[in-house]
Amino acid sequence: MDDMTAEHQVKGRGRSEAVIRSRILQAIFERRLPPGEKLTEDRLAELFGVSRTVVRQALARLAQDGIVEQQPNRGAFVAAPTRADAAHVLAARAVVEPEIAANVACSCGASALARLRGHITMEDQARASGDRAALVRLTGEFHVTLAEAAGNPVFVRLLTELHALSSLAILLYARGEHAACPPHEHGAIVAAIERGDAAEAARLMRTHIAHVASEMDLSEPLAKPSGLAQALGLKPSRQRSRVRDPQD
Repeated sequence: MDDMTAEHQVKGRGRSEAVIRSRILQAIFERRLPPGEKLTEDRLAELFGVSRTVVRQALARLAQDGIVEQQPNRGAFVAAPTRADAAHVLAARAVVEPEIAANVACSCGASALARLRGHITMEDQARASGDRAALVRLTGEFHVTLAEAAGNPVFVRLLTELHALSSLAILLYARGEHAACPPHEHGAIVAAIERGDAAEAARLMRTHIAHVASEMDLSEPLAKPSGLAQALGLKPSRQRSRVRDPQD
């Protein structure tokens, strides 16, 4: 095998891994892959037309980011964040994202600003048409798009991971029907960025993350039930008694 052929295969493998990761992430962003869903290597290899080795490498990368859980002798599963995990994710977002918004307000170029405006337009169109799947995806992608506007690839990787974990936490712990980010808040953040008001952009983002957190129930249960009777809200009897059939 010559060097050119080997290099082509490595690049092809990298593209395949990237495609698999991207499709899994998009399915999570759109909340089509729920927490705990099993990701079977054989089935993924068949769907993407690649070897199980390539699938295994893609899943390992997702596991490094906490998006996939690999369980010995059982396989890979979409992560199911605990309430504590979800609180940690939101706390991280509350620290990082206001700084990203402020950074973009200070340095956003014309093309990046046009992309942010275009993204808000797509959100508004999805909301007006009632396209819930698109709206959920777009409102989540806004935060990654903002990180891209900051021009820092570390921010992009971090926000992609935090966005995926937030999507999984929302599926598990949302109060009622949590459709997407609150309306108009993204537009207000972009307007502050357009004015170059870094402090206001950071404040609005901080408030926005607080609103997202307020729509989730992250309080831990007071105590785990000690048995089936307690879980069902019944008093355990002290003596076992057989329920008699009236026709006995």
